[in-house]
Amino acid sequence: MPQINYVDHSGTCTPIMVPLGDSVMEGAVANGVEGIVAECGGSAMCATCHVYVDPTFSALLPEMGEVEDTMLDLAASERHDNSRLSCQIRVTEALDGLVVRMPESQI
Repeated sequence: MPQINYVDHSGTCTPIMVPLGDSVMEGAVANGVEGIVAECGGSAMCATCHVYVDPTFSALLPEMGEVEDTMLDLAASERHDNSRLSCQIRVTEALDGLVVRMPESQI
């Protein structure tokens, strides 16, 4: 199982082993990681699972879809070049060690 490293706004890192095929958001919610609200449950309709992906992993992520791109424009915290919705990132072996940082606010 790949390890995903969730870093909250204060800098505290919570490493979680997330099953292959689950989303980064599902891994956070299942393990009580604070900072990912996930109001819509993973349908890319709320932007409350917004994360900043460590640039080292950017090339390993799936291409951003139009819906995700639109929702990130509506996120509560500032959008950056490395912003993604964690519900749209499926965990693969290649993402072992992925670091995602949570913004200051999701709502």
